[in-house]
Amino acid sequence: MFPVRQPWLCKALGCYDSCIRCIGAVPYPSLLATLLCYTGMALFCGCGHEALGQTEVLIETYFAYNAQDYAVMSSFIKYFQFVIYGLASFFFIYGILLLSEGFYATSAVKQTFGEFRSTQFGRCLSLTFIILTYILAFIWLVVFAFTAVPVLFLFNMELTCHTINLLAETSPIINQHGWICMDARQFGLIPWNAVPGKSCGTTLAAICKTSEFHVTYDLYIATFAGAGVTLLALFLYLATTTYNYAVLRFLGRKGIR
Repeated sequence: MFPVRQPWLCKALGCYDSCIRCIGAVPYPSLLATLLCYTGMALFCGCGHEALGQTEVLIETYFAYNAQDYAVMSSFIKYFQFVIYGLASFFFIYGILLLSEGFYATSAVKQTFGEFRSTQFGRCLSLTFIILTYILAFIWLVVFAFTAVPVLFLFNMELTCHTINLLAETSPIINQHGWICMDARQFGLIPWNAVPGKSCGTTLAAICKTSEFHVTYDLYIATFAGAGVTLLALFLYLATTTYNYAVLRFLGRKGIR
């Protein structure tokens, strides 16, 4: 058990000592993880929502003239935009829960509240958060890898446009044949029977100069960065919750229940 504090000792504590005790009870790793999580999700959800809308405009304008060719992609974009709203709400609530668990564990370990006890329920709650965060981190690792696909596509597209511009200066005849192309079908954005499905030569170079391309590229980079920051926050959550559980388990073995 934690030692019971004497009433006269509590009255003797000044403002400075009280502030030091309050500061010592703050779970700084959990607080940092929460800030990283909210920042990452703000980037991922906000920029991802806009990037999906810009992608639909880019595909239907330059890579698929028939509406049926990008109907599946359009439906997926609308569906995933609603999923983004759910993800934002879920991570907001989950971040608050993990931060609260961090305050609980820090208070129990540092004996901030005198007779505060580390209960069996508290240790089970910490273990539950460890398991949930581990599963969530694994799922988000897949999401992080998935967000790299559009960044890779647009990066290759920009690199191809740069190559076309160089060839246009040195060998305009080769460039006119349009043998350098960017095929959206290779990345699964549209089906293989989509028309034209790809863009070549000077047409592709002109696309890379449009505002739609640059805005979409920047938004996907921000989305990718947001997913990475969120993944980092989950790993930090996992480390802090595991440490808190280990300390609480150690205190429980010493008879603090």
